[in-house]
Amino acid sequence: MNINEFLIKRFRLSQEESIAFLQEHDVLINGQQAGQRETLRKEDGLMIDGTLIRTEKTFCYYAYYKPRGIECTLNPEIENNLFALLPFKEKVYPIGRLDKESEGLLILTNDGRLYKDIALADSFKEKEYEVKVDALLTEEALQKLQEGVVIKGRKTRTAIVQATGPQSFRIVLTQGINRQIRRMCYKLGYEVTELKRTRIAAVQLNNLTNGTYRLLSKEEIV
Repeated sequence: MNINEFLIKRFRLSQEESIAFLQEHDVLINGQQAGQRETLRKEDGLMIDGTLIRTEKTFCYYAYYKPRGIECTLNPEIENNLFALLPFKEKVYPIGRLDKESEGLLILTNDGRLYKDIALADSFKEKEYEVKVDALLTEEALQKLQEGVVIKGRKTRTAIVQATGPQSFRIVLTQGINRQIRRMCYKLGYEVTELKRTRIAAVQLNNLTNGTYRLLSKEEIV
């Protein structure tokens, strides 16, 4: 929202009163004088006439390699939980859940906007995986993975699928049904033996190894 909208809601002002308020008072956003059309983001600090209304919030963004065998939860009461492994002082949350037997890329952040932008089904953000199965892949199976498979009563979206070996393939999805790849393979007569996520949107796993992390660049924060 812009600063006028905030003032109208916070102080129950009219549009005209909000404009006058900005002219008559010292309103600072992150230490800078606020203009009439200034955008006020949820992470911004706000000070009015020397009184701190809201402190500036710093968001953090990490790429993290979740090891196999770790539950993707921050609940400390669950055995082998993610919370016990994370070395961060900040309270962060995972974007893009992985089941216990899967491994690979998670994005960890305290920015709810980024979470909604990536995690919601209608965002169509790409997620890329490397998959190994327990039997030889047929052309028909690869085609069905690409065109979509009916699981949980609905057909999955079309995907990008490329064979990488006799029993392995790479797949790019734009949705996040629970255990989607495992369910798709099961419907086609395969069991997944290894599953690793290598990309979420613009964020690549790159050279991260089990349990390691790195800060995201500005270009990676979509």
